[in-house]
Amino acid sequence: MAAHILLVEDEVKLARFVELELSSEGYHTSVAHDGIEGLTLARESSPDLMILDWMLPGLSGVEVCRRLRATGNKVPVILLTAKDEVSDRVAGLDAGADDYLVKPFSIEELLARVRAHLRRTQEVDRDVLQFEDLSLNRRTREVFRGKRAIELTAKEFDLLDYLLSHPRQVYTRDQILERVWGYDFGGDSNIIEVYVRYLRLKLEENNEKRLIHTVRGVGYVLRE
Repeated sequence: MAAHILLVEDEVKLARFVELELSSEGYHTSVAHDGIEGLTLARESSPDLMILDWMLPGLSGVEVCRRLRATGNKVPVILLTAKDEVSDRVAGLDAGADDYLVKPFSIEELLARVRAHLRRTQEVDRDVLQFEDLSLNRRTREVFRGKRAIELTAKEFDLLDYLLSHPRQVYTRDQILERVWGYDFGGDSNIIEVYVRYLRLKLEENNEKRLIHTVRGVGYVLRE
């Protein structure tokens, strides 16, 4: 599946040029032209990488990055800016940016950095699932809601792992039983409802918004 890149750039001609170059490299590219739209798209579409201009209408790129990091979003961010002072670079990195490219830049260098960050993300986060402020680490079996650690039983963890593996995809009860409990499960048919209730209690303990939703007559889905 092609990596999804979100480009947030208010210079329309530059945005179009970069979008075409990214598309020619095989990336799925979304474009926003102001900070508020960019922040909204980042939260809704869960891109694999963001290219974010510093000077944007509405919200600056640095503020967009800061707000994403405050909710636990770890999407790699490459910051584009005309600012080249050391203090500016430090400010961008302190806000949570992963990289920094000064305008005017070479499109070849931007594409190289995109490849490098996507490669690094795939290597490091293969066992880490993230959606909104919820993260799950398959290797350490740790779950966090923002910075709050959540203790789950083995089966609660497996259920959440399954739902997190494809956010926004609706799973039927039969699919969940088959994947999480196994083909030969012969226990209580209401077991899924029971475990979904357990998960919701733990994930929403501090009145966080609901992420696991019931689709009546079908099953369950993890979404905003």
